Amino acid sequence: MIRTITVADALAEDGWACNTEFLPDTTWRALDAEVRARHADGGFDAAGVGTRKTRRVASDVRGDRIRWLEPTAASAALQDALSRLDDLRVTLNRELQLGLFEFEGHFALYAPGAGYRRHRDQHRGSRARTLSCVLYLNAEWKAEDEGQLRLYLDSSGGDYRDVLPEGGTLVCFLSGRFWHEVLPARRERLSLTGWFRGRS
Repeated sequence: MIRTITVADALAEDGWACNTEFLPDTTWRALDAEVRARHADGGFDAAGVGTRKTRRVASDVRGDRIRWLEPTAASAALQDALSRLDDLRVTLNRELQLGLFEFEGHFALYAPGAGYRRHRDQHRGSRARTLSCVLYLNAEWKAEDEGQLRLYLDSSGGDYRDVLPEGGTLVCFLSGRFWHEVLPARRERLSLTGWFRGRS
């Protein structure tokens, strides 16, 4: 309970939160191995930008490869991660009345040098995505590996926070409020990324 209440307090105060111990080592390390195995088997696709009608691959904007989650066929590690996220959803609805009702997400793998330019997660004309969540799956990540999530705290871009993608860390933020980008890394960078949706 302490874990999720801490996230709720930070979201209430700042609109974003970071918890470096959201997932236990056994869970995120198992997911790390799962992502690498599925990627090696060709189970990932180039990520796109835009909505369904305007969706396109634009490697100059976004360089990750993704695999959408299939909760009905989830491994034990993925079930654990999704269960913890759902516990968070329940807590946030109780504490902050956010009206979150479902999670959509994917695994993401960034090759060395790949990034994702500054953007917001809410699609134009839709407010369904309410809270963005990123769970990192990277072992022994160091500052010199780079690959930070850069979260812009003001519209000018002058005030921002960088978060290293260390295994077990959760970052979440209000999807319609925060511009953010993924800075290129010097090594592969893995995550489980998604959004809690509200009712449109």
